[in-house]
Amino acid sequence: MVIMFGRPIDKLIQKGYYDPSTRSVRAIRGKELHVESGDWQIEGALRMLFHVLDPDVAKDPKNLIVYGGTGKACRNWEAFETIVDTLMTMKSDDTLVIQSGKPVAVFTTHRLAPRIVMANALLVPKWADWDYFLELERKGLTMYGQMTAGCWAYIGTQGILQGTYETFAYVAEKHFQGSLSGRIVLTAGLGEMGGAQPLAIKMNGGAAIVVEVDKRMIERRIRFGYLDTWTDSIDSAIDLAERYSQRGEGISIGLLGNAAEVYPELLRRGVNISVVTDQTPAHDPLSYVPAGMSLEEAMELRSRDPERYKRLSLESMKRQVEAMVGFMRRGAVVFEYGNNIRKMAYEAGYKDAFSFPGFVQAYIRPMFEEGRGPFRWASLTGDPRDIEILDDEVIEMFKHNRRLVRWVENARRYVKFQGLPSRVVWLGYGERSLFGLRINELVKRGVIGPIWIGRDHLDTGSVASPYRETEGMLDGSDAIADWPILNALLNTAAGATWVCVHHGGGVGIGYSIHAGLGLVLDGTRESDLRAERVLTVDPGLGVVRHADAGYETSKRIIREKGIRAPSIKQS
Repeated sequence: MVIMFGRPIDKLIQKGYYDPSTRSVRAIRGKELHVESGDWQIEGALRMLFHVLDPDVAKDPKNLIVYGGTGKACRNWEAFETIVDTLMTMKSDDTLVIQSGKPVAVFTTHRLAPRIVMANALLVPKWADWDYFLELERKGLTMYGQMTAGCWAYIGTQGILQGTYETFAYVAEKHFQGSLSGRIVLTAGLGEMGGAQPLAIKMNGGAAIVVEVDKRMIERRIRFGYLDTWTDSIDSAIDLAERYSQRGEGISIGLLGNAAEVYPELLRRGVNISVVTDQTPAHDPLSYVPAGMSLEEAMELRSRDPERYKRLSLESMKRQVEAMVGFMRRGAVVFEYGNNIRKMAYEAGYKDAFSFPGFVQAYIRPMFEEGRGPFRWASLTGDPRDIEILDDEVIEMFKHNRRLVRWVENARRYVKFQGLPSRVVWLGYGERSLFGLRINELVKRGVIGPIWIGRDHLDTGSVASPYRETEGMLDGSDAIADWPILNALLNTAAGATWVCVHHGGGVGIGYSIHAGLGLVLDGTRESDLRAERVLTVDPGLGVVRHADAGYETSKRIIREKGIRAPSIKQS
C-alpha cells in the first residue's frame, strides 16, 4: 500500500507543542485528542514521544537525545516530523513500523495488534561493535536508542530512582544493619541515569558525594530536587559529608570534578568511605570525559580526533576502576552500577577490573527471580491528581509490602515530576496485571484520565546483558539473547500498544539486547484484554527465564501460580 503523508503536525505547531524553528518540543496535555482516529492507543504513543523530548525530561532535546550519552527518541528531525504526521493520520487497525528511529511502513493489522513496532541499532553479531555502529550512524542508517529513550518510555530521573533506592536499600541490609546512616557513599555521574543516585542514597540515610564533570548536570539535579548542594572543592565535600555522617543524617553533595581524578585522590587521602560505585556514561567511550581536560576541551577533541579521545577515555576509566578496587581492598563495599566500566578498564589493560561485582548480581537478582521489576505509569492528560489517586491505590492494594509503601511515601515527598506526571513502583508477577486492570477500571469510571504503562528495559525477562542484568546466571546463560526477543514477540502477541527491541542499552553496542513496551489504558474493554495479557506474559517470562536457569524462587512461583512451563521440573 502507498501512504501519502500530509502536514497534520502543523496543528501541533499552532498549539505550541512543537517549534520547528528552534527544534523545541513540549509535552502534550489535556483531554483534547489530536489524532484523526480518535483513538487513545495512538494518541498515547504521540504524547509519550513528545513527553520524552520535553526539555524538563530530555538531556539534549535539540539533538533528540533523551539520556544515556547519545540515546535518542528518533533518528533525526525529519523522522520525528514524519512519525508525528503518521501517528496523527493512522487508523485504529494500523501498525507503524519504525527502523532505528525512522518510520518505514504502515500496515493494516487489527485493533488488538500493537500500533507501533520498532527496532533500534540491531547489528549482525560479527559487526556489533562501536566502531562499525558509528560508521553506520554517520551514514544516517541507524540510531542508538539506549533503552527507554528509543522506546518513548523515559519518565525522567524518577524512572531509575526506585531501582537505585532498592539497590542501596539492599546494600544497607546486607552490609550495614539496614541503613546507610553514618556512612559516606562515593559515586559519580549526574546525567539522566546517574541523577537518581544522590536522592536514593539520602533516602537510605547516607551521605552521598557524587562527582560530576558537567556543572549543568549538577544544576539540573538541584533544580529537580535530586541533589541538595554542590561544591568544586574536595576538602569542602569531605568536610560536609563527614559532618552529616557523624550526626547520622542523610545529605547529597555534588562535587564538580572528574571521577578519574577525584577517586584516586580520595583513596590517597584515606577518606573513610563505606560504599563506592559509579554511573558515568562509561558504556560509550565518546561520552565519558577523560581526565586532565575541561568539558569544552573534551568536546573539541571528540570532534577533531575521536580515536585519540577514546584512548584517553579508556585510560581514565582504568584509573577510576583501579581506585575503586583500592577502596574495596580497604574494606569498602564496591559494585558496578551497570555502565560497563569494568569491561572498559579491562580492555585498557587493568586485569583486576572484575574484582568487584555488578549491582544486579550482588543485590537485584532476587527480585528478578520472582518477576519483580521497574513498572511505571504516566498521566497522558498531564493531571498530577491522576498520580495521587494511583499512589493511594498502590498503598491500599499492596499494603502488606512495607518496602513498596515506604517508597511511594518517599516518592510523594521528594520526587518532582518531569514532563507528564508519572510514578515508578517495582511490582511482580500477578501484581502488575492486577494493578493494570484496576487502573483501567478507574479510567472507565472517569476517576482518572487515560494512563500509559511501561517499564524499564532493565527488567526480569526482557534483557540479555552479561555485564549487567544477566551477569553470573546460575547455569551460565548470561549471553543467551533469545529471552528479550521472546519477550518482544510475546508482548506483540498479547497486544501491547507498542513493542521495541534494542541493541546496546546502558552497557553500549555489542554488550546487550533488550526489549521494551508501551501500553495505553483508555477504559475500554480492549484495554482490559491488553492489560490482563501483556502484564501477565511480560513478567511471567522473567519468572520462566530464571526458573530455566535454576533459581529455586522462580520454580516455586511457577508451581504456586500455575505457569505452564513444560521443560522445568515442578518438584
